[in-house]
Amino acid sequence: MALAVAVSAILAGSGTGAAHGAPPTPSDLYIVQLTAPPVAGYTGGVAGIPATRPGAGEKIDLSTSAARSYRAHLKSERQRTQRLAGVPAGRTLYEYDVAFSGYAARMTATEADVLRRSPGVLAVSKNAVHKADTISTPQMLGLTGRTGVWQRQFGGSKKAGSGVIVGVIDTGIWPENPAFAALPNPRPDQRIIDAKWRGVCQQGEETDPARNITCNNKLIGARYFTEGSLDETNPDEFRSPRDFNGHGSHTAGTAVGNHGVDAVIDGRVVGDASGMAPAARLAVYKALWDQGTGSGSGTTVDLVAAINAAVADGVDVINYSISGSTSSFVDPVELAFLNAANAGVFVAASAGNSGPTASTVAHNSPWITTVAASTHDRGYDKSVTLGNGTTYAGAGQGTAVPSAPLVDSEVAGLPTTPVSEARLCYSGGLDPAVVTGKVVLCLRGGNGRTDKSLAVRQAGGVGMILYNNPDNSVNADYHFVPTVHVNSAAGLAIKAYAATAGATASLSAGTEVKVRAPEMGSFSSRGPALAGNGDLLKPDITAPGVDVVAPVAPPGNNGRTWDAYSGTSMSSPHIAGLAALVISENPRWSPIWVKSALMTTAGQTDSTGQPIQRAGTAATPLDYGAGHVRPGRSFRPGLVYDSTYPDWIRFACGSGASGASCDQYGAIDPTDLNYPSIAIGDLAGKQTTTRTVTNISKLPGVYEARIQAPAGTTVTVTPKRFVVLPGRSVSYKVTVTRTDAAISQWSFGSLTWVNKADPKGLTSSDVRSPIAVRPVAIAAPTQAAGTGTSGSTDLSVIPGFTGALSAAPAGLAPSVVDRLHLVGSETDFDSAAPATGPSVGKVTLTVPTGTRLARAATFDADVPAGTDLDLFAYRAGTSTLVASSAGSTAEEQVNLTAGSYDVYVVQFATPPGVEELDVPHHSWIVGDAAAGNLTATPAGQNVTLGTPAKVTAAWTGLTAGTRYLGLIAYSDGTARIGQTVMSVVA
Repeated sequence: MALAVAVSAILAGSGTGAAHGAPPTPSDLYIVQLTAPPVAGYTGGVAGIPATRPGAGEKIDLSTSAARSYRAHLKSERQRTQRLAGVPAGRTLYEYDVAFSGYAARMTATEADVLRRSPGVLAVSKNAVHKADTISTPQMLGLTGRTGVWQRQFGGSKKAGSGVIVGVIDTGIWPENPAFAALPNPRPDQRIIDAKWRGVCQQGEETDPARNITCNNKLIGARYFTEGSLDETNPDEFRSPRDFNGHGSHTAGTAVGNHGVDAVIDGRVVGDASGMAPAARLAVYKALWDQGTGSGSGTTVDLVAAINAAVADGVDVINYSISGSTSSFVDPVELAFLNAANAGVFVAASAGNSGPTASTVAHNSPWITTVAASTHDRGYDKSVTLGNGTTYAGAGQGTAVPSAPLVDSEVAGLPTTPVSEARLCYSGGLDPAVVTGKVVLCLRGGNGRTDKSLAVRQAGGVGMILYNNPDNSVNADYHFVPTVHVNSAAGLAIKAYAATAGATASLSAGTEVKVRAPEMGSFSSRGPALAGNGDLLKPDITAPGVDVVAPVAPPGNNGRTWDAYSGTSMSSPHIAGLAALVISENPRWSPIWVKSALMTTAGQTDSTGQPIQRAGTAATPLDYGAGHVRPGRSFRPGLVYDSTYPDWIRFACGSGASGASCDQYGAIDPTDLNYPSIAIGDLAGKQTTTRTVTNISKLPGVYEARIQAPAGTTVTVTPKRFVVLPGRSVSYKVTVTRTDAAISQWSFGSLTWVNKADPKGLTSSDVRSPIAVRPVAIAAPTQAAGTGTSGSTDLSVIPGFTGALSAAPAGLAPSVVDRLHLVGSETDFDSAAPATGPSVGKVTLTVPTGTRLARAATFDADVPAGTDLDLFAYRAGTSTLVASSAGSTAEEQVNLTAGSYDVYVVQFATPPGVEELDVPHHSWIVGDAAAGNLTATPAGQNVTLGTPAKVTAAWTGLTAGTRYLGLIAYSDGTARIGQTVMSVVA
């Protein structure tokens, strides 16, 4: 029997790998993590080999004798573990040793199990699939003009970002775009670049040279990674770093694209474009591959190899606009980034596009800067006027369309086109006999927004009305026919009118306007983070991510070389590029200093001076973290919140991880990590946390606390005033006490340190930290997991009251298993119109009234490595989506309340060579009753507010091989106040 309370085994690091390895064998692909740390994390201990972990403010140096010796030691460790499990060297695809310690290899499940139990092996995990998650933005962010950042800090755009290398892990690069043209020579920073750059330019292996790439002094490096085999899905993809999809070119151009380049879309110059750091150098790592459906996907083994290579090559910044875990700090990608940050590399990552649902934010590790998406201040107004005289306002560009017949695409499909596709205006699905000469009404969803207008043009339509249902953002895209995008209410009204005889519509010309900004993108993922139970505020910051114009790749964008994209994928490279500017000016600052500077100087108001909005109401730190980035202030932060590798390990261990690193470094309450924000996810009456600030300015500071307490709480700071000399640090304590704040509801405030020695902010800005707290009647583990037919675990709980605490079990209930035979993959499941198919199964569940916990789930352990499953739960018989889980693995779950549901299981991807699978779908219904196989001891005890107490959960008599679910419910004698979900694999 083994047991872990809310997660993992931790923590080592990462390394380099060739782009190609041995031919695949008919076994699964795994990542093996060694207990020996990577070069970036090694602090000594091997006889005769000194430490290789870089010091504060230093970069990793692989040319030292210590690094060479330690890499040789890691190679012998890899070979030793392979021999133990009988894995031939020829099945190893990647070897990691710089930012991750281990290797990727094909092996059987038996071999993987042997490795898990072998000395020197920390973890063995299945390969998984990950998905790819500017024009006026430099002006909006204060980079341009005589008083802008480029001029004030660098003397102009020509030096903005000089000496810095930005690595972009994505779908590749379209090198012919002028945004990536060679920089003028001689370069003033060439000596700096030469001193740290160790990368290469892999041109590609295509027989046609035009399908490969060449590098220059802007694009100084390029690699591509294919061992995950996703490069084989789209036969038109380039077996080179060349971008087919466009996503990678867009993120690269946003971060470091050249200054003053004409952005041309369909023959029209739409603006003068620039990346955030136009003088920075670019290295691209193609680890995402177009799947033939417009999406870019990559596997864990390729992505970790790309991170490892980028760190080894000497990049200063990594942009990672790719999906990630919402619930773990210690998957291979997050661990590789831990060691990248430890090696002095700043990492920006997208928060995800699953908003506005709560707790959808990804990349929740403290060593990563997690970026939400918001709007910029360039907008385009456009309207539609119906034949009945009603006008509806929306967003759109382009010319006017005089009155023309109006048709709903739902009734304009070809005879062979399903209605579900016709209403979404799929290319090739509309009937020219019906559409020619008409304005077409199309529903958002399924395919790309501009793909819909292309379908209308191909069928002879003269204009398009795009509508949301349900509501989402309205976007002024660059469409193929004049288009207005309207909200749900307007769209449904237009739909009703279109069903009447003789319906007509006219479109106004688009008008460029300055709009209120920023506003949170409706899709931007929100906190609180599932990982850490809300004790670390994520996302960290927000930046422009809606309708961002940047370079793209013509093959995947209907011949365009520029286009507007939206997503946190677009906001993340803004932060990556802005970090490059800060590093260029301050090359000795650590990545965490840069992150702190960006966060503590961020703003929380929009262009009208009012709070940043989300869907018409004030947004909160769960939407935007510290706020919207303000680059100018980040160069003079005054104070920074520093943390290093040992702090991150202690944080992860305090969040539930375990292993040798936890034994070495210990653990802290996650709230106590020295972070630029303060979050308490389970405020049981009162809690005190500690922070330390370091003065990185050249002058002494006299700082005084300005407190905005979260509603329903009091906040005290000790000391409230301090003097700190340059280079020195001061610690302070913050105590948050609940008064009448609502239980289980988040409340927000802030702590700002104001420098009284510099009231005009000439050398230092005010240093602001958001405060986010969630009062609870009891702070208890949200979940505990165990294995074996019998066992027990101790649960530590902190009451938010003084009195009698009772604990009662419910369940354990065995899972009900429905086996679904799924064939092929479905990468474009239409969540607005769910339907079964060869690769989509459905299970109908009824959850009775009074149910305490109902869950549907799939598991990695039930399917081959590399399988990606998604779950979507709807009200039974409807298209009303109530819950979804669409990560990059087969480990998915949704919790349900009382009612009837259709749960769709979508087979998003299968491993190479596997076409069909029998997928087990598990479900549980847990009521109030104990099943006799779970106990809670003691059943009752007296407790004191804020004082920890212990409850022991024990299980017995379970059936081996079965998955069980239950809970321990806590009560204060008058009401249920919390619970711990118990999951046991017998």
